[in-house]
Amino acid sequence: MKEESELTALSRTSPRPTRPFLAFFLSCLSCLSWFALCSNGAQAQGYPSKPIRFVVPYPPAGPLDTVARLVGQQVSESVKQPVIVENKPGAGGNIGADLVAKSPPDGYTLLMGAVATHAINPTLYASIPYDAQKDFIPVTQIASTPNVLVVNPRLPVTNVHEFIAYAKAHPGALNFGSGSTGSAGHLAGELFKSLAGVEMTHVPYKGAAPAMNDLIGGQIQLMFDNLASSLGQIKAGKVRALAVTTATRTELAPGLPTIAESGLPGFDINTWFGLFVPAGTPPAIVQRLHDEFAKALAAPEVRARMLALGAEPVGSTPEQFAQYIRSEAVKYAKLVKASGAKVD
Repeated sequence: MKEESELTALSRTSPRPTRPFLAFFLSCLSCLSWFALCSNGAQAQGYPSKPIRFVVPYPPAGPLDTVARLVGQQVSESVKQPVIVENKPGAGGNIGADLVAKSPPDGYTLLMGAVATHAINPTLYASIPYDAQKDFIPVTQIASTPNVLVVNPRLPVTNVHEFIAYAKAHPGALNFGSGSTGSAGHLAGELFKSLAGVEMTHVPYKGAAPAMNDLIGGQIQLMFDNLASSLGQIKAGKVRALAVTTATRTELAPGLPTIAESGLPGFDINTWFGLFVPAGTPPAIVQRLHDEFAKALAAPEVRARMLALGAEPVGSTPEQFAQYIRSEAVKYAKLVKASGAKVD
């Protein structure tokens, strides 16, 4: 009992051997955190110190490519370094997206991702070489471009109500084109068929341009096309616009009603694109990129030019953009599965 009492007393008066080590360990952690913060800040202060590669995973001359070059030039002038747009098309945007996903996370390789690369393709393709959620950090949504329901002018309809009535009176007689299977235009058509209860046949093309040519020529009767690319044909009277596919009207064509307000509530499809960097990019660099691109999008001359192209500037925060992508991925996963579209 005496020995036990002495041991108890000793344990109460003697310092625990782990305390000095614990204090040293916590001190090291604190130092490492401080150094990390300093390093992160130093990286941001010295960034960028060389040209920035801006990968567009689609061919040149399209709306996404044109906007990337416009905004990239504005950012280049601000940061005093070239922002070089590089087109890496193929596999619906997957090739270019994968290239950026596997690039060093240092802020010198950026991606102009889109609704296809980050919301549609993960479900549409049997497999893709990157993880749309884990392999990227969303920086900011660059723009949103409404899709528009356009018909051949010879079709005897002037609004969505008349179109639905005509489609029901001619089941299976209407063909709608799109740039490819699983594209936003294709999925908009499938959603329309489901909500309106009409029969239409999907005709996929290798790009929206040849589909538009066939719409003008009368080989197909309608499309759910990107407003940016169809605006010229609408103004020229070569196709007739019935409604936009977004939940609210667009300032690009304020006179056009939405499909939702035309009798199909809940209809909401648009084409969006935004800035991404590889996962692991330092937060300070992500913030610097966000600030520079948001500033470029707010420039009056850039905004005016984008609107003329049919693209509405956005400039959301990284958190807002990430949340939006998650909701879009859920929406399009349901649409792709319901449509039965699949690419091997």
